[in-house]
Amino acid sequence: MLGPATARTDTHTWILPIGTPAMRCILTLLISLLILSGCQQSSEPPPEAPAHIPWVKTVELKEAGPTAQRFSGTLRGRHEVPQAFQIAGRVQQRFIDPGQRVEKGDLLFKLDTRDLAATAVGAAADLKRAEAALAIATNELQRQQQLVERQFVSEQTLQRLELAEREARSQLETASSRNKQAQNALGYAELKASNAGVITEVSVEPGQVVGIGQTLAVLAADQLLEVEVFLPEGINPPRRGYLPLANGKQIAMNLREIAGAADPRSRSWRARYSLEGPYPSSLTLGSVVSVRLAQKQTESSHRVPLGALDERGQTPQVWLVSDGTVNPLAVEVIDLGKEYAEIKVEINAGTSIVALGTHLLTRGMAVRELTQ
Repeated sequence: MLGPATARTDTHTWILPIGTPAMRCILTLLISLLILSGCQQSSEPPPEAPAHIPWVKTVELKEAGPTAQRFSGTLRGRHEVPQAFQIAGRVQQRFIDPGQRVEKGDLLFKLDTRDLAATAVGAAADLKRAEAALAIATNELQRQQQLVERQFVSEQTLQRLELAEREARSQLETASSRNKQAQNALGYAELKASNAGVITEVSVEPGQVVGIGQTLAVLAADQLLEVEVFLPEGINPPRRGYLPLANGKQIAMNLREIAGAADPRSRSWRARYSLEGPYPSSLTLGSVVSVRLAQKQTESSHRVPLGALDERGQTPQVWLVSDGTVNPLAVEVIDLGKEYAEIKVEINAGTSIVALGTHLLTRGMAVRELTQ
């Protein structure tokens, strides 16, 4: 059973039974008002949330300096002297190895000297025989001169003895020269370093028979170092460059010589660049190094961080920031470094470009700049 309902006015309070028609009308009216109020509140649109505009780091486009192209080169000595015997023979001993440093006069190779010693002994004996023959001829000539003065012998006999003495003297000179050659050959059996330096190459072993002038090793003087570079055909050899070191420092290089003709097989030109000392211990002869050769600035170029390059298009591109939006611009990459890239593009220096996160950008995207 439902109890009576209470209705209140300004002056009177009415108690209405819940089941009366008047009470039902009042309840219906109140329910309708509540439904209408709920509909009005739900129909109002909620306030819009502000759109999220990302931040991007930007940098200003800068003019690049003269182009420095990278090449691989070989570190060599200014003077590289092939070491060879002046006589032929069989190598008996080798006293060096590749990469070994030697001083002037150090023994490098030694030949078998048995035949050379025998030849020297024979030459010495021939010299003594020639000396004895000359002494006999001289004494005989002197004795005959006394007889001619006493007119015991004829002038023709004296002339014959003078010729014999002259012949013995020339034979002595010949024997003396041969003896000297034999002694020199015996000394040539030991090959010594012509100057201080590093042995860069050894091409013979003990027991091998070598000829006169055959290269046995290459001795490079390490007081003056150079870089040998092979340049592509058609390139103008730069006059200057530098050799970057592991510690971040650089060694200046200057062009010393360029080959008179291109290599017939590789069609490249050999160039030698001298290094300005002092040299660090990390530079060793024969090692391969990467050098930078400065080219003349023939056209304008710009330097940008590597993160500014976007490779999603058909060509590399950078993103320009203008009026709060970004748009891509195709560029030509000239050179790539460890941190920066050199590009060619028709745009003024000082233009703002996106430095990082270019792979997340789209054309016309709204951004906020965070300058570097």
